[in-house]
Amino acid sequence: MTVESSAARKPRRSAAGKAGTTGSSAGATGAKRTTRSSTKKSTDPELVQLLTPEGKRVKNAEYDAYVAGITPEELRGLYRDMVLTRRFDAEATALQRQGELGLWASLLGQEAAQIGSGRATREDDYVFPTYREHGVAWCRGVDPTNLLGMFRGVNNGGWDPNSNNFHLYTIVIGSQALHATGYAMGITKDGADSAVIAYFGDGASSQGDVAESFTFSAVYNAPVVFFCQNNQWAISEPTERQTRVPLYQRAQGYGFPGVRVDGNDVLACLAVTKRALERARSGEGPTLVEAYTYRMGAHTTSDDPTRYRGDEERLAWEAKDPILRLRRYLETSDHADEAFFAELETESEALGKRVREAVRAMPDPDRFAIFENAYADGHALVDEERAQFAAYQASFADEGGH
Repeated sequence: MTVESSAARKPRRSAAGKAGTTGSSAGATGAKRTTRSSTKKSTDPELVQLLTPEGKRVKNAEYDAYVAGITPEELRGLYRDMVLTRRFDAEATALQRQGELGLWASLLGQEAAQIGSGRATREDDYVFPTYREHGVAWCRGVDPTNLLGMFRGVNNGGWDPNSNNFHLYTIVIGSQALHATGYAMGITKDGADSAVIAYFGDGASSQGDVAESFTFSAVYNAPVVFFCQNNQWAISEPTERQTRVPLYQRAQGYGFPGVRVDGNDVLACLAVTKRALERARSGEGPTLVEAYTYRMGAHTTSDDPTRYRGDEERLAWEAKDPILRLRRYLETSDHADEAFFAELETESEALGKRVREAVRAMPDPDRFAIFENAYADGHALVDEERAQFAAYQASFADEGGH
């Protein structure tokens, strides 16, 4: 195994200029931006890595077998998945900025974690996502345009979870871990040999729902993989403000294994997730996978990351870009030529155009729908709030009534 190279932390300084505790104090009034060093510490935990940031293949006796049979065509497929997912994500971000979507949660920088783990699943496995798993949705065959209706406010999902074994996006932080655990316990009772995978972020790992999921899955030996994308920031809170040990080590206290993987290495994410899912299917119980990655953009489009983190940290992680890493490997291994990359660029632009047209063809959201289902028989306070909101909306109308 190799050791991750960017977890060293510099001391933060208080407003008085004295060295303070690590962490961010971003709040409503803003916070001093923090900078984290990219120099490795000798105490950093090991992580599974099969491709270096320079695109060099490294051996790993424990995990090589899980990608030993991968073909050049499959490698190109992984690259295509990441490129198209990033293109879709960029288009969705642009659409939100143009007022077509109410909100968007970008996955920029986390493509390898999602594509690697998503491609490790079998068709009969069941996936419980959060609201950022656009790459996993792609792997499960969910049309990208179906992900956008909820963010436009015209539906509560947009796809049938049972058609792709991919649950609807979960906005409530951490609750999908409970759903996944219960579903996995049901699989055991049914005698099926499929597995379940639950996605959540480092911020959700602090939720009680996740802790309860760990307890029940361990006690009942549920066939579930907990896939934590540690993108270093829970909105403005850095990971070290949430845990005193690496996240994957939390699994030890519950009695099941945890592993940290280079979340920007698509091959490593594929191998680690394959092994974890095989453990689950064979009756060996849950696994916690911590994909050590980075959120390159904002938490959502309502967030401003420049208020709580500095450019040095982002630039250090840009050098470990998951797509560039695999491209370097494809080129040095002669697994892809310029014609492949050019064709993919054309396909990428076509996807962006299709997504843009699909969103603009969607109806406008019903602004008053939120008031309709609060109470079955109506409520005086809701009626009053509806009237106030209607008056507020009417205040925007011009003299012509438009």
